[in-house]
Amino acid sequence: MARLHYAFDDQTFNDFRSQHIQVKVASTSWEKQRYFALRKSVFAQEQKILPDNEQDGQDFRAIAIVALASNCGVIDDVVGAVRIYQVDDANENLWFGGRLCVSRAYRGHQSIGKALINEAVSRAIDLGCTRFLANVQPQNESYFQSVHWQTVEPIEVAGRPHVRMQAELESYPFMSRHSS
Repeated sequence: MARLHYAFDDQTFNDFRSQHIQVKVASTSWEKQRYFALRKSVFAQEQKILPDNEQDGQDFRAIAIVALASNCGVIDDVVGAVRIYQVDDANENLWFGGRLCVSRAYRGHQSIGKALINEAVSRAIDLGCTRFLANVQPQNESYFQSVHWQTVEPIEVAGRPHVRMQAELESYPFMSRHSS
């Protein structure tokens, strides 16, 4: 009997990336667990920023926003994350965004980062935000400028250089559909 031989070249198979991405507030315990796991993977393990404990006191009051990938109509992974939280300020309704990340496999795929930023800023506006800031790594400064942010000042976060940036709120839609 003749024996069949198959040759597979791993280079011919690209990693699967879902074409179905949904951005929303994390509402289930599964979404929140994967949200924190993704942040830890990106900031503590990959980038070595805050390797001991990536979470902080802001997480208790922050709204967690996730990008969910689904396959065949079933959500199967959190592939992006960002958080927003209000800061006490007597002069304005000040909000911060932070911990924006996209899983390595989904970076550059379907503008997930832009969708997360849009949801974060729009949701804060919907909640009365009059000023929205974020501390951004310098290599991402031009990316944020491309989505209507201005550089405010250089700062240091976790012993590393960052830039404080401000969203141009008029460039983001008011999304009154938000209820949470």
